[in-house]
Amino acid sequence: MDDTKGEYVMKKRVFITSIVVSILFVFTFLLAASWGSYSISFGDVIKTFFGQGSLLQRTTIWDIRLPRICVAIVVGVCLSTAGCVLQSVTRNELAEPGMIGINAGAAVAVVLLISYGSTSYYDTIGDVALFVMPIAAIIGALLSGFLIYFLSYKKGVSPTRLILTGIGVNVGINAFISLYQLNMSKGDYNQVLTWTSGSLWGSSWKFFWLVTPLVVIFLLLIMWKSKILDVLDLGDEIATGLGVKVEKERRVLFFYAIVLAALATSVAGNIAFLGLLGPHIAKRLVGPVHRRQIPVAAGISPVIIILADSISRNAFSPIEVPAGIMIAIVGVPYFIYLMLRE
Repeated sequence: MDDTKGEYVMKKRVFITSIVVSILFVFTFLLAASWGSYSISFGDVIKTFFGQGSLLQRTTIWDIRLPRICVAIVVGVCLSTAGCVLQSVTRNELAEPGMIGINAGAAVAVVLLISYGSTSYYDTIGDVALFVMPIAAIIGALLSGFLIYFLSYKKGVSPTRLILTGIGVNVGINAFISLYQLNMSKGDYNQVLTWTSGSLWGSSWKFFWLVTPLVVIFLLLIMWKSKILDVLDLGDEIATGLGVKVEKERRVLFFYAIVLAALATSVAGNIAFLGLLGPHIAKRLVGPVHRRQIPVAAGISPVIIILADSISRNAFSPIEVPAGIMIAIVGVPYFIYLMLRE
């Protein structure tokens, strides 16, 4: 009787949470589409979506703001899902791709790619380089992930050792990026500095359509493994007793998280803490069961990044602050709170 009542309460809680997150998502979506140097009312934004807006409104929304919003959604979904996976794989609530060096590995590969052969003050990214960016990011993230896994392996992978190794690798890679930037021209230095801070500046439909198919594939693979993630949360001994091949599943899920984080980094730079905030808020709202946590986190993180990006490009106009910095302003205090709670 109690189990049935508890299940009913949880279903009701999930339903209410889904409604609230959906409302917040729609509001931030409309806010991002309307707020800018050229302001458009919510009503006109909706009319424009149905083809009734003016030419200027259609151009502003469809060609400038909407691609940026859609890229932000993809980035939020990728990093929140990667965060959910990493926190289960490492059994550490502080784990997220920006903290343990995965984003940094992807970032250094993309920085090397976009700076190769750069000569003008602000080079645009060519179509070939744009197509190769996700591949370069995945390779860089995989190399970083392999290094982290190799250095933390000692008769199996200790979750604590993996986290500490990842933080060390993250610091080392970011130091290399900073050193490499010193050899760039002033314009390219500023461009890469903005990008590595986590920025959606310059986002286009090309970025969106380039990464979205892969994102959908790996999201489905992770949802298929959601029960395995639940079992891994119980600890290695219990998971092994239930018939799970712990090391094999940990490597597979680690790989999935790396790919998602790399895809997000390839189009938006190194955004930290987003993979921490979304999963934690979702866990508090709907519990640790991953078939509920991952979708809710994938709804919350886009709200956070869209709101952060809207503030960063408008509140300090004409200067545009990278969205990653705005997220870090919230993420750092929350990270400290989690550490103190441990």
